[in-house]
Amino acid sequence: MTLLLLALAIASEVTATVSLKLSDGFTKLVPSIVVVIGYGSAFFFLSQALKRGMSIGVAYGIWSAVGVAAIAMIGVLFLNERLTLVQIGGIALVILGVLALELGAAH
Repeated sequence: MTLLLLALAIASEVTATVSLKLSDGFTKLVPSIVVVIGYGSAFFFLSQALKRGMSIGVAYGIWSAVGVAAIAMIGVLFLNERLTLVQIGGIALVILGVLALELGAAH
């Protein structure tokens, strides 16, 4: 259940971040509304995962790593952005860091 809540938090945050780009500085109404709802939902779902016992370090690490990777891929695939090899390496390092957090956590 905690992983589902964390997945919902990540999906909400990614949706809000993409909408932030599409809102054009909060000048477009619908994407601006999605930003507010998305970030609010993200924090709600994250709080529920934490309430159910997920470690904050692991939860935030997974959230940030998956969020960074997802946003970068969405930027490349749908927003005409580019990634350099250094940026790809950085994303890989973030993911490896989260994996180290998870593997090092007491179970």
